[in-house]
Amino acid sequence: MAKKQYSVEFIEQIIKKTQETNNIALVARRHEIAPITKYTWLRKKRQTGSVVALPKAKETRYRTMEKNLKEVSTENDRLKRLIAEKELELSILRELRDLANPR
Repeated sequence: MAKKQYSVEFIEQIIKKTQETNNIALVARRHEIAPITKYTWLRKKRQTGSVVALPKAKETRYRTMEKNLKEVSTENDRLKRLIAEKELELSILRELRDLANPR
């Protein structure tokens, strides 16, 4: 039996569907993929953050890792700002609640 190669886009789409439905077996049956293959893809995604392997050449690997680090840092900063905004909203709502309903 020949080993089937799946495109990166297809793998990422399947992982996204799996995370949305939270049912690996169902998505595997729909796409006629062995569930163990999907578990392998999910494990690889969790370990490396991507289903795409890093390049073999050191220089290219470093550039790719730096690019990934920059993306993660940007996302982290965005999420920190979002959390700060939510905490501010919560504190304002708590103050309003306390003013309206003093204990």
